[in-house]
Amino acid sequence: MKRTHVILAVTLATIASGSTIAAAQGAGASATAHASHTTEVVLRHTRVGTILTTSSGLTLYEFTRDRANEDSCVKIHGCSQAWPALQASGRPTAGSGVKASLLSTIRISGGAKQVTYDGHALYTYVGDSAGATSYVGVSAFGGSWDAINAAGRAVK
Repeated sequence: MKRTHVILAVTLATIASGSTIAAAQGAGASATAHASHTTEVVLRHTRVGTILTTSSGLTLYEFTRDRANEDSCVKIHGCSQAWPALQASGRPTAGSGVKASLLSTIRISGGAKQVTYDGHALYTYVGDSAGATSYVGVSAFGGSWDAINAAGRAVK
């Protein structure tokens, strides 16, 4: 069931991305990432454990194909549309229980800054809603998408 949702989301994102990406490129912005002036990473108790989320409750994922401080999803056709990078225009902030010393950013295509935690590039999933964890551990785009705990370790 999860794979069907991932395939459907990727297909829909690919179809819709043509006009969205063209419009964003015209505006000089990235169409595939979540950005905010202040990006806060918080801890949330979920059915899979206590994991990192956005301040609005979206689960944050790591991609097992990434190396330390690297976003390899952006190099795979359709990946960034399904798994957008968590972006920040400034320094990301740490919510209660999140180690500020483990938060950082890396530069990705177009000069945007993607938030990292303990060297793991952070992503959201387009099919998620606040508090959702049903895509934790899903395999897609040649790797696994795992949540991350406050210690910077994978939660599957």
